Amino acid sequence: MRKIIDANMHWLPGELFSDKKLLNSFLDCVPKQYGVHTRVEKIEGKELSQLIIEQPKGYINLNYAEGQYTLESQLADMEKAGVDHAIFRLPVWQEWLDLETCKEVNTRMADYVKRSQGRMSALAVVPPWGTDACLREVDRCLNQLGFRGAQIVAHYGQIYLDDAAFRPYLKYLNDLNVPVVVHHTPLPVDFNSVLPYTNQRRQFGRCVDQATAVGRELFSGMFDELPNLKFIHSMLGGAFYAFADMLVPPQHQFNDAVDRFQTGTGNLRAQLSNNIFFDTSGAPQWGKAQLEAAVKVIGGKNILYGSSYPIRKDWFFTGIETIDSLDISDEDKANILGGNAARMFKLD
Repeated sequence: MRKIIDANMHWLPGELFSDKKLLNSFLDCVPKQYGVHTRVEKIEGKELSQLIIEQPKGYINLNYAEGQYTLESQLADMEKAGVDHAIFRLPVWQEWLDLETCKEVNTRMADYVKRSQGRMSALAVVPPWGTDACLREVDRCLNQLGFRGAQIVAHYGQIYLDDAAFRPYLKYLNDLNVPVVVHHTPLPVDFNSVLPYTNQRRQFGRCVDQATAVGRELFSGMFDELPNLKFIHSMLGGAFYAFADMLVPPQHQFNDAVDRFQTGTGNLRAQLSNNIFFDTSGAPQWGKAQLEAAVKVIGGKNILYGSSYPIRKDWFFTGIETIDSLDISDEDKANILGGNAARMFKLD
């Protein structure tokens, strides 16, 4: 009997809106000096509040509603959707949270997971700077709290993960040989061209961010130095499968007068298979043809099922049937819907 694992379910502390100290720690960590703005306001027509992030001011990129993160409602939704196990990540906020807030979040998430009686797992939220204090928090999460890996985002401020600033932290995770989920940020570093239109900003912008991150990671050579590092990128890596053969092409058959592209990409194909993995981040939004193409290009062993719950309930409640409807092998379906996650996060 197959086990369905959702490798991309969001979690925020249920007390976020009522615990003023915790709420302020979330609001205050956001760097307003870089054009990121936060506010809390009522949802029109409902007795609920929402947390809104704008970047720049006037352009909403994130909003989280009160009451979406309760154990009872999440377990009920999992039962309805047919999800056996959830792997939690913090949606985007880890780009900004300081270490003390991360510790508080990790402690609360551990308690939440414990109360699920084996239905949920968590990933460590830690600033990625490789300091002794940050590394101690990783150890606490993995060895005391029972977390299954770490979570980071595609870029922090203006720098992507191939930057040398992250190398001590990533080397530590590489040596531990634990999986690392790379969530998208609200916008890519260069975002002005996608600002005006909501769907382009909130969907395509995330894809640009992820695809940029994957490309930089591959071309930087970081996996030569960190061969055990396994990144799981959200949003199918920004549809990276569509660009894989273009960016990491096979060897030339003919000699050109001028080599216009980097041609020594043999090891990159292996790293794309061994070090880079992708989650669906809401399978129904992609479309049948696109998902089948992703499996054909990337391979079923490099894709994990993820719903981005609770962003769109239709993604969550119809996601499994979407994967089952694909013209791919039963083995690929089993791997995507749970087998890959079970192996990577050691849930067998």
